[in-house]
Amino acid sequence: MRKSILLLAAFVFTGFYASAQMHVGSTPETVKALTSRWQGERYADGRPKVPDLVLERLKNCTLEQVWGYLGGKGYRNQVERDWIILKPGQTMTGRVVTAQFMPTRPDLDSLVRATGKTEGRSQKGGINIWPIDVLTKGDVYVADGFGKVKDGTLIGSSLGNSVYAKTGNGVIFDGSIRDMQELKETNGFNAWVKGHHPSAIKDMTPASINMPIRIGEVTVFPGDVVFANEYGVCFIPAYLVEGLVSASEMTALRDEFERVLLNQNKYPAGQIHGDWNDAIKNDFRSWVAKYPKKIAATKQDIEAYLAKSH
Repeated sequence: MRKSILLLAAFVFTGFYASAQMHVGSTPETVKALTSRWQGERYADGRPKVPDLVLERLKNCTLEQVWGYLGGKGYRNQVERDWIILKPGQTMTGRVVTAQFMPTRPDLDSLVRATGKTEGRSQKGGINIWPIDVLTKGDVYVADGFGKVKDGTLIGSSLGNSVYAKTGNGVIFDGSIRDMQELKETNGFNAWVKGHHPSAIKDMTPASINMPIRIGEVTVFPGDVVFANEYGVCFIPAYLVEGLVSASEMTALRDEFERVLLNQNKYPAGQIHGDWNDAIKNDFRSWVAKYPKKIAATKQDIEAYLAKSH
């Protein structure tokens, strides 16, 4: 009996010790658990690999369409506003890599540095480069910099160009950047930040990479998909993106088709804006079949939409 108790105690202690190990980067298993509703392909780090075509189609959505769809699925806290935007007027979409920075304290900083070394992270340059090192094509670097502006500049022009070279995208920081003038000259790069300042980063420690973080009023998961334009930034659970794009595209197609019908004066306005009859539905099918651009909605999506429109 005593031997069994000792073995059990050793097992419990070993399990506790293993679970208590410090990690800077999240494990693939943790990311998969966070994004368990995603059923498609994944990256080696566990993040969902939402198809590039879907990300491209997402750019055609509006913030209201994204907000409305997510709210209908129970996600009511996904939009953050009031940004300083490096290049207003552009829309950015991509797969999220998260990083949480915290105010430096010596014991935390030394632990993070030691842990990063065991994880094989770069020991040259500042440790603020660690999240950048893991970026891949189509990613968007999203960081919780706890709103720090002076001495809170997570990147400057050099690291900004590195981000763009790796991702083809930009950054979203609840924090700041420096070298705004130079970064504006980097074609394709964009940034949504809370401020900018000429100072260099100081007293900030990257406590985690690819773990849930808070950006303003939003909880952001690694592997979320970001939709960012001049009106706001929305973080979308990966498993909902394709449905959102399809639904938003159907709404946009209907709006465009209704404008065509109104200009033709073929049907009374009440029939166009209300529930469609069979004649209008058939006209819509013919119009979509000749649509000059590629659309994400399939014939099945269109028929399902029309079946709901009585």
